[in-house]
Formats: sequence, C-alpha cells, structure tokens
Amino acid sequence: MSSVSNPKHTAILDAAYALFGSGGFYETKMSEVAEQAGIAKGTVYLYFKSKEDLFMAVTRRDCEGFLQQLEVKLGAENSLPGKLSVIAKHHLFYYYERKQHTKLFFRAPNNNPELVAYMALFMEQYMQAVVKVLVEGGAVEPELMAKSYIGTLDRLKMDILFDPQFAEADAHKRAQFAADLFIGGAIGNINPAE
Repeated sequence: MSSVSNPKHTAILDAAYALFGSGGFYETKMSEVAEQAGIAKGTVYLYFKSKEDLFMAVTRRDCEGFLQQLEVKLGAENSLPGKLSVIAKHHLFYYYERKQHTKLFFRAPNNNPELVAYMALFMEQYMQAVVKVLVEGGAVEPELMAKSYIGTLDRLKMDILFDPQFAEADAHKRAQFAADLFIGGAIGNINPAE
C-alpha cells in the first residue's frame, strides 16, 4: 500500500509519534495508536507489520525532516558564523520543540539492530552536513571540529530535556553561546586572573 501523501499513513505516524514520545515504546499499544489516529487497529497493520516497524517509520520521518530542514536553513545563510549559528539553533530547537516527547529518545526499543544502524547512518549524515559547512569555511580539521561542535550541542540539549523550567530564551542563549564559542574560542570568554 503506498504511503506517499496517504492521510491514514500520516495519521498513524502522527499518533505513534505522540504516544511513543509521551509514553515510550514499550508502554505504547498498537490499539492506542489506532484509536488516536481514528482508524481500526487492523488498518495500522496494513501499513506497519509490527510496533518496531512503526517506531522505525516514526524515527525515519523525524530524522529525515531534521536533515531536510537543516539543509534549507543552511542554504539561506552565507557566512561561517551564520551557518554555525543555524546549526546550533536547529539542533537545540529540535529538542526544545520535542521536550514533551522525550521518551522518543530515552525509551526506544532496546537493541533493535535496524534502529541502531539507522541512527548511526543519521548521525553520519548530520556530521557530514556540519563537516561540509566547516570545509567551506576553511577549517583545518573539519571532522574533529564537527564532532566537537555536535558534542557541545548534545550536552547543551540535556538542559532542555531535564530542566522543566527551560524556556525558549534559554535555547536561544545556548545556541548563540555555542556558535560564538566555536568561532571565538574559549580564551576570549575567560577573564584573566589579576
């Protein structure tokens, strides 16, 4: 059955995203997905053979959207500092917009080889997008720099996921700080001892 622009397919993915995100993979039942999507449980199985298959489809859609949106945003920016700022904002706001769905990240199927392989591929594609920006900007060690930048952003995202008071202004501040730190270096942000 074709899933391209199919309203039922989209409704299933949207419902699964919400339920996996708020309850986790193991706590979510296919019958709940069907109910939230407004369709019969059997219809879900016409599109997805298992809950693992559905989780993979939700993950793929989300990751592909992340990369596509990043590419569009980077295309609208010309300078290296601007592109690094775009990456930081995109990374952190991805998590900020999903802070009510943290169980997508922490309560996923354990040891699913397909999911592990896909996430490794996604991370490599994301890293290569950052590497490309750094190469274009004249970086000497673009891969190490990309890993360091993504690592910094990943640590900053933890505040979003675990601090219930975290606000949009905090996300903006951290994104700009990360971009400025990466461009200017830490030395410029340290007060010399007197």
